[in-house]
Amino acid sequence: LLHAAEGENAEWTDMYDRMAREADEEGFHDLAEQFRGVAAIEKAHEERYRALLKNVETRAVFEKSGVTVWECRNCGHIVVGTTAPEICPVCKHPQAYFEVRKENY
Repeated sequence: LLHAAEGENAEWTDMYDRMAREADEEGFHDLAEQFRGVAAIEKAHEERYRALLKNVETRAVFEKSGVTVWECRNCGHIVVGTTAPEICPVCKHPQAYFEVRKENY
């Protein structure tokens, strides 16, 4: 995750910034704006990777301070609690298959 975050950082602080400046210098202002837009996306990617890395380092990926709804990405089993189970009791997949359930429909 650290290397991924560093790669995203290089993309938005160097690569796309440089490409935008060069496009502006060559008169391609619309293209320069697109490069700046992509740079903003890459910055958001870096922030997400760093946040996930922090959660991994502090063991907060599978343990939350409050009651949380966890869902197994393999079978869909739902668990309510502060931690995801070590092993899914239904399909026997490891804890890594659990994520915080999001209802965004």
